[in-house]
Amino acid sequence: MEDRRFNYTKLTKEKDLDVLMEEIGAARVVMLGEASHGTSEYYTWRTAISRRLIQEKGFSFVAVEGDWPECYAVNRLIKAYPNAGSKIADVLQVYRRWPTWMWANWEVAALVEWLRDHNHLKSGKEKAGFYGLDVYSLWESLDQIVNYLESTDGQAAEAARNAINCFEPFKRDPQEYARATAFVPTDCENEVIEMLQRVQSRRVYSEDPEGEFNTKQNALVAVNAEKYYRAMMRGGGESWNVRDSHMMKTLERLLEFHGPESKAIVWEHNTHIGDASYTDMADDGMFNIGQLARERYGRDQVKLVGFGTYQGTVIAGKAWGAPMQKMDVPPAVEGSWEDMLHRMSTDDKIIISSDMRYVPELQQRIGHRAIGVVYEPKYEAFGNYVPTVIPERYDAFIYFDETEAVHPLRMKSRGAKEPDLYPWNY
Repeated sequence: MEDRRFNYTKLTKEKDLDVLMEEIGAARVVMLGEASHGTSEYYTWRTAISRRLIQEKGFSFVAVEGDWPECYAVNRLIKAYPNAGSKIADVLQVYRRWPTWMWANWEVAALVEWLRDHNHLKSGKEKAGFYGLDVYSLWESLDQIVNYLESTDGQAAEAARNAINCFEPFKRDPQEYARATAFVPTDCENEVIEMLQRVQSRRVYSEDPEGEFNTKQNALVAVNAEKYYRAMMRGGGESWNVRDSHMMKTLERLLEFHGPESKAIVWEHNTHIGDASYTDMADDGMFNIGQLARERYGRDQVKLVGFGTYQGTVIAGKAWGAPMQKMDVPPAVEGSWEDMLHRMSTDDKIIISSDMRYVPELQQRIGHRAIGVVYEPKYEAFGNYVPTVIPERYDAFIYFDETEAVHPLRMKSRGAKEPDLYPWNY
């Protein structure tokens, strides 16, 4: 594919996103991906797209691949709820669970700053929200439930304490709990379900307009996190499916909570938002939120936008829980999707899938780069490419020829100047 085989739009400024806005049309759900959890351009341009979706198309909230309790703290900040804090960098310190850099970074701070400014002149449900879809925050969610219910419902609080007591012997280590329950016939399922039922049976009122929804969501996280950690130890694709099912359920609940006219923007890794049925994940019985959303709402109501790069730098760790590092991302392997786009031109570009569906080479699976929070560049060619039918997995794709690492709040930089994070300004 040395010659250009399909059309694309050069991406240099915010105005260039017009072609993507046209493709999105009247869709209710727009999912914006990323090929890594540590690349600045993905965050920055998702912010630019989200800004336009909220301003021009009335989107209601941004839901991300982050934990519910921490993201809800950000939601409270941008909506100026009582006692929500005022300094963005301070509130982002709530992201303490590894990998902290995913959401505690300057690029997210720029998004939060814009959301807060946008909401300042709005009232009630006109304010755009920020929520976490993920299932990892088991302990945090249980803690929040107990703290909230202590003064509102004694029975529900007691049920929550029973659930925590069941987990306590495992020292708040989810993997230790999962390993133990893999060999013990009893688990915490009954206690957690009882807690969920009691919480859902109550109407709780507070100074926070979303307080009741928040409490019920924390209970749902606790139930599904317990299922996730048990499934994780059994291996296979079950834990992945538990996680993405939870994220889809959370998205559905958020849309229902915000009303029949609500619209959602989702930020997650390509492996979650790109329709799994057009990858080798389907061979192992795995699905994801992008596939589930298409099935639930219809392809015309769900637009999936993938992101990728040919080379650059990224923030990641050498192992789970290892210190964050700035790593080189080598040139994409020959014959991969990213290699094809690089050989086509070195332009940053927006590609609409309907322009690719008549290219024979793209009607079969080809390698498509995916970098996680754990990354080893020298082994990339052996495990970081997902066989993908590109025009079907996404509705559009945004490509950067060279990218730079995200800017974590906790990583010292050589200069005092903050990074330029506003592409719509040029």
